[in-house]
Amino acid sequence: MARTTVSLLALVIAGLASAAAQAADPANAAPAADAAPEADAGAESAEGDTVIVTGAKTTRSATAISGAEIQKILPGVSPLKAIQTLPGVLYITADPWGYNEQNAQTFIHGFNYQQLGYTMDGVPLGDQSYGNYNGLSPERAVISENVGRVVVTTGAGDLGTASNSNLGGTIETFSSDPSKQFGVTASQTVGSYDTSRSYVRIDSGTFGGSNALYLSGARQHARAWDFNGKQGGWQANAKFVHDDGTGKLTLYFDYNDMKQPNEDATVFFKPSAGGTATPVQLYTPYTKPFFYPDFNGYRTTYLSALGNSPSAVGSNYRNYYSDAQRTDYLGYARYDAHLSDRITWSTTAYFHHNDGAGVVAGPLGQSITTAQPYLDPAYATLPVNCRFGGNANGVRPAACMALTDAQAAAAGAALVKATGGSGLITRTTEYKINRGGVISALNLELGTHKIELGGWFEHNSTTQWRRWYGVDVNNPASSTPYIRPREVEPPLFTQYQGDARINELQLHIQDTWQPLDRLTVQAGFKTSAQWATGKFPVQPKLGSLSGLTGGLPQGSINTLRWFLPAVGATYDFNGSEQVYFNVQRNLRQYQAYLAGGGGPWFTGSQTAFDAFANQGKPESSWTYEGGLRSHRSFSNGVGLDAQINYYHVIFNNRLLAISTNPGGIAGSGITGGTSILVNVGDVHTDGVDAAFTLHFGRTFSFYNAVSYNLSKYQSDYTSTATGIGAATGTCIGGFLVVGGVVPTCGKQIPGSPKWMNKSVASLNIGPFEAQLIGDYVGRRFATYSNDVSVKSFFQTSLRIGADLPTDWLHLRKANIALNVTNLTKESGVSTISIGSATNSYSAYPIAPRQWFLTFSIGL
Repeated sequence: MARTTVSLLALVIAGLASAAAQAADPANAAPAADAAPEADAGAESAEGDTVIVTGAKTTRSATAISGAEIQKILPGVSPLKAIQTLPGVLYITADPWGYNEQNAQTFIHGFNYQQLGYTMDGVPLGDQSYGNYNGLSPERAVISENVGRVVVTTGAGDLGTASNSNLGGTIETFSSDPSKQFGVTASQTVGSYDTSRSYVRIDSGTFGGSNALYLSGARQHARAWDFNGKQGGWQANAKFVHDDGTGKLTLYFDYNDMKQPNEDATVFFKPSAGGTATPVQLYTPYTKPFFYPDFNGYRTTYLSALGNSPSAVGSNYRNYYSDAQRTDYLGYARYDAHLSDRITWSTTAYFHHNDGAGVVAGPLGQSITTAQPYLDPAYATLPVNCRFGGNANGVRPAACMALTDAQAAAAGAALVKATGGSGLITRTTEYKINRGGVISALNLELGTHKIELGGWFEHNSTTQWRRWYGVDVNNPASSTPYIRPREVEPPLFTQYQGDARINELQLHIQDTWQPLDRLTVQAGFKTSAQWATGKFPVQPKLGSLSGLTGGLPQGSINTLRWFLPAVGATYDFNGSEQVYFNVQRNLRQYQAYLAGGGGPWFTGSQTAFDAFANQGKPESSWTYEGGLRSHRSFSNGVGLDAQINYYHVIFNNRLLAISTNPGGIAGSGITGGTSILVNVGDVHTDGVDAAFTLHFGRTFSFYNAVSYNLSKYQSDYTSTATGIGAATGTCIGGFLVVGGVVPTCGKQIPGSPKWMNKSVASLNIGPFEAQLIGDYVGRRFATYSNDVSVKSFFQTSLRIGADLPTDWLHLRKANIALNVTNLTKESGVSTISIGSATNSYSAYPIAPRQWFLTFSIGL
């Protein structure tokens, strides 16, 4: 309690804030299909570089942050990391840029990242699953410095949003348009842990009467703060705009190639009341750095000769390295046709290709239950009780009478030799995505009505491979975080291959009616359909994947919901205050990811899959929200933007994937396992977001937002469920699992804090500026029964910048800025990996204080 009080007091002090914005003036609103990027990523708002006010969602709660404000947080920062200053939003990672996708976590009003919608210039970005199957992250879709603005709709997204996962709102990123003036913009950032970020953009200016384009590139390089891993890559953007009286043509291309050495999560254990924990369970290091490039040290001082990790560290063993490698090509063509003064038609065609891999090189012993079925010639004839257990390669199980200790050790040594003689083995999940689609919307103005009819169709062909590679003791350079293992040598074996073909169709119609000058009513509905087929051309060998009794399930699931309605209204009292409400139903289609995760295709049996295909219900929600927003201007340049928003959500058919192999790297066993996918019933949410920005001319502004969220399960569930249902309808209370019943009824959604407070203070005096950001995240539960929680934290960051004289350099502008993240060196838990009903969870640490110096110029 004392810590919470201190944190809140610090927030009040740091609450001299600016920069994060409240939803807006409906008089200037435009339909979502017409929402255009900002004309200039560096354009100033009316109050001078503060977070802009947006009116793109007239009946919904929407906040926005401009490109200029995003770059103040940290030049080159991820658009998702930047929105952590907005009310009701939790976005955390273990790196200051927000780039590492393995440990990224988002919650908005109790919904996690896979239950939100994401777009870039209207193009769907998928559900942000770390295991790629239907999209890419915003920072991979557009260079950070080219972002014009990010709009967050925290309640329910617009009907026209191209997403099949937006149960709890949408995050829309918009790229900036080319400048009408010729210019060159460049910046260089250096800083902690060998950081180097280079960015350059060339704007053509207007040519040929109505054409403009820009070409842009970025190079990122930074060492991880607790191990010798180099995060970074190359990215390029190109955008062309032709704008005349008949319409606007936009062409966009993005290339991104990145490599991200990953931080492994630490596994924590808390015994139940009256219980005890072993020394191994209590071993919880703050970080788990990998050993790379100390190959010999890892082999000879950390691993045993048979490739087993130290038994004293348990699940918190260290890998040699792990990383994510992603290469993306994304492009779209859009034409906004002005058919008449009252009719516009916007159509976008897009394509996305992804080729990627997630790589882990670690102890053979930790992966032996997968490797032995493929590499031990005697495996099929071994008694089940003689097969090696986890982290026990070459160790005879106590119940095994068919082998001697010497025979078991010899078999283990043979497996070490078969995998390269190093005692290591490399596991990969390799990805490929080819998806393309069309988004179209027709807008008609008929008197006091604005009618919008639109649709989105996407075809996605996606494949995932689980492969295993040896690590050659005589060639350690062939196993690094920066190369694809398959480019060096063929795999030892492919454990499984999953192919999915997914067709998405979404249609919507909406009427925005203005019966009175001050009253706007909006109503409509959308149709959501998904046709998904999953097959496994390569099935895993029996015994190599936990929870699997036969083959992985195959087949099709087709889901169609014709009527998902929305209705809302806004009333303008006096040109300064508006009241609004919105009621909307949304649906999240099943995940067609075939390498784990929470979709029906990775359940443990064909029977379980068929149950979902025939009887299952996708997750759905009813969102009710209403609020009051105000925009006031006073004398002497003083202004106030404020909003308070109340929401109530009924979340039906919450699906929970209960892993058959919990613990270990990133919260799940390295060998992987199927899941039991069950419907655990409903979640009810009530919450309030309140925020304001106070401007004192262009000199000083202060922004503060407080959020309260109560998201509670409405039933217990049974962990021994079969079929599709696991909600018991009981509410037994307490924290102990009784007879397989997990006491979730009345418990808060884990990972989502009840309280958050955000604040930003900005000061501009002549050529100098300073900005202080405070971010308070309240206590978060880390298990479904709420028996374990992580403490609250309060982080601050600081930016000090100055405009430099430009005359003597013949520059249009020049600026130097210092950014310091985690100013007070806060420690603790950032991202929580949640997978257990009770007792245990995995977590990533908060990154330490870091500094970054950026020099930018404009020609």
